[in-house]
Amino acid sequence: MSLRRDLSVRTRMTLLSCVVMTLLCTALSGVILVSAHEHATDDRNDRILLADVHTVRQILRDPLPSVLPDHRIAVLQVVAPDGRIVAANARMLGSPRVASFTPRGQSVRADQIICDLPRFPHRCLMVVAVKIDRPGGEWLIYGADPVVAWYVDLSLLAALLLGSMLLIGATAIGAYRTVSRTLDPVDAISAELAEIASTDLGRRVPVPEHRDEIWTLADTANRTLARLEATVEQQRRFASDASHDLRSPLTAIRTQVEESLLHPDQARWPATARAVLAGVDRLEAIVGDLLTLARLEFGAGRADDRLDLSELAGSELARRAPLTGVAADLRPGVLVRGDRLELARLLTNLVDNAARHATSTVTVSVRREGDTAVLEVADDGPGIPPGQREIVFQRFARLDAARSKDKGGTGLGLAIARESAHRHGGELNVEDSASGARLVLRIPLAS
Repeated sequence: MSLRRDLSVRTRMTLLSCVVMTLLCTALSGVILVSAHEHATDDRNDRILLADVHTVRQILRDPLPSVLPDHRIAVLQVVAPDGRIVAANARMLGSPRVASFTPRGQSVRADQIICDLPRFPHRCLMVVAVKIDRPGGEWLIYGADPVVAWYVDLSLLAALLLGSMLLIGATAIGAYRTVSRTLDPVDAISAELAEIASTDLGRRVPVPEHRDEIWTLADTANRTLARLEATVEQQRRFASDASHDLRSPLTAIRTQVEESLLHPDQARWPATARAVLAGVDRLEAIVGDLLTLARLEFGAGRADDRLDLSELAGSELARRAPLTGVAADLRPGVLVRGDRLELARLLTNLVDNAARHATSTVTVSVRREGDTAVLEVADDGPGIPPGQREIVFQRFARLDAARSKDKGGTGLGLAIARESAHRHGGELNVEDSASGARLVLRIPLAS
């Protein structure tokens, strides 16, 4: 079993082709040998019968010579009615009767296979007995010849063996070369993938000309490399942005503490503590959002409850601290399946984002559109330019000063919201609005 697993595809396919061809050659050779054996047996039987008929003619012509021509058979004997052997071919002179059976009834012919005769030890003979009626009784003519071997003839067996070996050899060579040509692109793909490192993900594997399974493999590998390159680049940007966003509050905390330590008598320690605590709160918020985003991206399990999206939105808005200018249009009966905590967090992130950038009003609405539940959060702030509507969903994304996360956000809220939307089989996008920004969540209704 281990050896079979270690064999290459070329070797396995070549061996399989050889086994199949061997079976075919064996079956074909068997058919040929059976057919040739039957034909040779019939021919030998006819030759023995013809020798018996020639002997009958000699008996009828009289006188019968004591030494008969062999007519190309091994045994030829004539037995008189009294049981005496009155004539035989030269080889059988002085030998006892080759057989004792006789044709029965009205039949003039009988056949038998007899083995281990004194003159033919360890051999079997095909014996044909012919009966004729003459004055004085019945005469018997026995003709016999060795039975046909299973291989018919050594030259036929040698020809079949040689032909089979040539066919099997040609099959092995053809199969190996064909599989090798087929797998050459796979070898090229493997070699290219082996050389690709994280520093050169822009490389692609060679794509064969023919649109076959190998082409599909190469195309899939290239698309996977493209996604991997984009993911790695995104991770690099994320690491760079995260390090910057984490360093900023750390630097501020360190500066405030160092200034207070340089002049401890003049320092206002309560104010310094409050400033440090604010920085720690910001660090805690960033780290918490990073952990939440990582949990979502790595496919953590979620609940699959049947929820009323309007009721969920209403309860979450009621739990929040009073916000000026929040308008809600929540139509009942918008049922979805999902995780209550994730959807609540998604709504909170959208409302927090809108509240940070609204001039006076934030609008939250829930409605049905066909088989889709729609949650919409809009503000009357400066809005988001069309060219930057996807950028806002990137982690630590920075737009212009008008919609900067420095006004209180961590830069991860919208990224978390979109990931939650995808986990619920939906989409979260920025859509057109008369003024401000309008973020729209669409997820399937509960069946």
